[in-house]
Amino acid sequence: MVVRAERVVTIPAPRERVWEFIDDAEKRARPISVVKDFELLSDSEAVWHVSLPIPLSDRTLRVETRDQNRTPPEYVEFVGDSKAFRVIGEHELTEVDDQTELRLSFSVDGRVPGVERFFKKNIDKELENLEQAILDDLGLDSE
Repeated sequence: MVVRAERVVTIPAPRERVWEFIDDAEKRARPISVVKDFELLSDSEAVWHVSLPIPLSDRTLRVETRDQNRTPPEYVEFVGDSKAFRVIGEHELTEVDDQTELRLSFSVDGRVPGVERFFKKNIDKELENLEQAILDDLGLDSE
């Protein structure tokens, strides 16, 4: 079973400003609560060290991430692979007047027991964390 979540938010800032956050792989990773550490390998590749509170996982998982498709400042899709799961994330930015409509989408395909259940329960909160990090980075209050 694959767990999917999508969130569309309006950020009261121009698309280029929101893209500055989305374009930064570390800024995208840090708000995710299970990412305990982060290594930037290149502009489009990183390693997330993830700790999941699931059975059979008493260590940090290495998740190798890479940007798959990029169309600055409109879209990025990244893929993260580990022994426990595969994650695909998409960030699509559409400029509407002086604001940005941001579509955040994630799908997680678990490879060990408990991964999908964890993400099914927590993925909406992770998207909220990402949205709040963008607002904080831009110096904006959440509504």
